[in-house]
Amino acid sequence: MAKKAFYYRRMAFGFAAALTSTPVLAAPLSLVLEAHHFTPDHIVVPAGSRFKLQVTSHDTTPDEFESPDLRVEKILMPGQTIAVMAGPLGQGQYIFYDDYHPETAHGIVEAK
Repeated sequence: MAKKAFYYRRMAFGFAAALTSTPVLAAPLSLVLEAHHFTPDHIVVPAGSRFKLQVTSHDTTPDEFESPDLRVEKILMPGQTIAVMAGPLGQGQYIFYDDYHPETAHGIVEAK
């Protein structure tokens, strides 16, 4: 049993070390969802860093911030603000959209 406890402590330490070794942007990046459009619809983040997005809905109906690329899917109620952690990302472009209104509400996170 002691061997198993040692293994789990070691795994927890390795996970914590992995989280702390990746830089996180200090200030969250803000997105506003209004009239089923994201503002801004293009965000640039440093490659290799974790970052936080704050998404605020000014729509009168529910929205869903979704990005398979960022592995995020969250519903927003009217007037609600959510926080999303993402990254670290390799260089490239990553798509996000409102799953309820994908034809108008979409954007890109670009990691440079």
